[in-house]
Amino acid sequence: MIRSALRRLGLMPSGAHRTHRPPPIQPDPAGRQRPDPYDDPYGPAPREPLAARSTAPRRALTSFLIATERRLRRIRGRARRTHQGARLVSPLMRRILLVNALPLAILAVTLLFLNDFQNSLLESRVGALREQAHIYAGALGENAVTRTITRTAPHLDDIGFDIDPALARPLLVRLTEPSPDARAILYGPDGRVIADSRADAAAIQTLPERGAHRSHRHRATDTPAPPAAAPRHDPEPSAWSPPHDNALETTYDWLLSLLPLSSRTGIVTLDTPDEAPGPRATGSSGPPAEMPPYIRRTRQHQLVVTVTEPVIHDGETIGIIQLTRQAAEVDRSLFAVRSSILSLFLVALAVTVFLSWYLSLTIARPLLRLAISTHDIRDGAGRADTVPETLLARRDEIGELARSLRASALALWARMDANERFAADVSHEIKNPLSSIRSAIETLPRIENTERRERLLGIINNDVRRLDRLITDISDASRVDAELSRTRAEPIAVTGLLAILVDIHQTTRGPHDAILRLAATPEPDQSLCAWAVEDRLVQVLRNLIGNAISFSPPDGLITLTAQAAGAFVEISVADQGPGIPEGKLETIFDRFYSERPNSEKFGQHSGLGLAISRQIIEALRGTLHAENLISPSGQIVGARFVVRLPRAVPTGR
Repeated sequence: MIRSALRRLGLMPSGAHRTHRPPPIQPDPAGRQRPDPYDDPYGPAPREPLAARSTAPRRALTSFLIATERRLRRIRGRARRTHQGARLVSPLMRRILLVNALPLAILAVTLLFLNDFQNSLLESRVGALREQAHIYAGALGENAVTRTITRTAPHLDDIGFDIDPALARPLLVRLTEPSPDARAILYGPDGRVIADSRADAAAIQTLPERGAHRSHRHRATDTPAPPAAAPRHDPEPSAWSPPHDNALETTYDWLLSLLPLSSRTGIVTLDTPDEAPGPRATGSSGPPAEMPPYIRRTRQHQLVVTVTEPVIHDGETIGIIQLTRQAAEVDRSLFAVRSSILSLFLVALAVTVFLSWYLSLTIARPLLRLAISTHDIRDGAGRADTVPETLLARRDEIGELARSLRASALALWARMDANERFAADVSHEIKNPLSSIRSAIETLPRIENTERRERLLGIINNDVRRLDRLITDISDASRVDAELSRTRAEPIAVTGLLAILVDIHQTTRGPHDAILRLAATPEPDQSLCAWAVEDRLVQVLRNLIGNAISFSPPDGLITLTAQAAGAFVEISVADQGPGIPEGKLETIFDRFYSERPNSEKFGQHSGLGLAISRQIIEALRGTLHAENLISPSGQIVGARFVVRLPRAVPTGR
């Protein structure tokens, strides 16, 4: 953006950034070359163009604006990370919300089925409808019956009873008037339709007076009978089903139809047959068995219940009444219960979403702030403590993570400082023998004396050996941490290891060399074990023993001791030398520090032995320190180096 603005202002070329060059010298029209005023030191200064004279200010302005653009990019990157930390819906929040809301949703969907509740409502509805059909059948059996006489033999008549259609039709209409959503169909014993409350309601308006049926029996044929092809199943209730009150119920019906176990259309299971109960031919031997109800849903997703009851007169079944009614109150009850469940679910879901959002804020936001802190540490924006104090003060896992991150950053910076100091020390220590070798080599050609030449060659040889020893120790020191990180510590029998070192020294001991002695321990040799890497522990002990030998007087005594100290094993190497100067008990462990006896030749030690020894022991989660041995009279009679390592249980090797 800033570069394009510079190009529009003419402060920056459109191509790559390049410096201004003066225009080339044009040849003379006559063919002569014009003199270049730049080649004449005494000639007049050329008059540069305005753009050439303003090159330096333009470069300064361009550099400033480019630096500003880079700074703005860093600020935008930090703002982008901050915006990512401030977003309301983080991936962690989505996971938390899914874990919290999914069981709640499964429970709500499970409760929406309400099969047992629906069955109980349908059973009560079927019972009420069956009672109503029983009342209708009783009324028809008492008030719509006519006597019939059938001659079965020359002198034998069979007297029976039959339903009079002229009486049954208005009576059936009158019975169903209080229930406009009900439809009753009366069938004869042979299965033909005698009366239909829906078909006869328009034709019959009044009921004949009681007793008039006998005098007007011959007029029964005046009433038009229902067609022979009258339907034998329950009527389609779409013509008389009330419409939905509002869009909520319509939406409810649609959602209910999406349930995998809901029956939008078809038979509703309630121990019902697979077909509607139709009229069956009945004999006069007795009433038929009670038929189960037939329940189904229409295309409008409304429940319709159908029951049948026999019409009995004087113990004889003379017909069957089929009563069909819409069970809207069942749907309303289910709707009310499901609405309550959904309302509670929505409230619980809202609370779950809020709590999940709050939980994600308490987890995701601190983690994002820690991520921003790590970005700042990675970008190397100084060594300021970028971890917020509010996170460091927390007493939960986030606080532990923040403190661990801060400790890791401090350890990283300390390691970087140590590496810088080590590199500087290595450079200094290597330059000393190199400078000596260089001086000797430069001086050697100018010396003709053979004795002095041999002396210079000896100096060069000693410096080369010193340099080789120094490089070896530096390489060893740089590999210690890497090797120990790849090697697992194991139980090491300390007493047996010290005994082997004592035997080796005593076998190779020269005349008047120091004497090595292992002090007796109260525990068996194999019971005192420490967690360590055997090769590195031997290296540390050899360094300490060699250091003690170099400071011990002729025929001096060096004592090795191993003993248990609680959860640690304590190993000490004590000598009878001059001790350690006051204030140097910690300095001697610095890299390249050397405090040698006056009788020892210079350059025999690199000053890395004790530093490497402490580095190894600390990598094994132990400690190494030095102390002076004080006599009862208060004089220093020697030095002692103490190694403490974690104690291990013997493995039985």
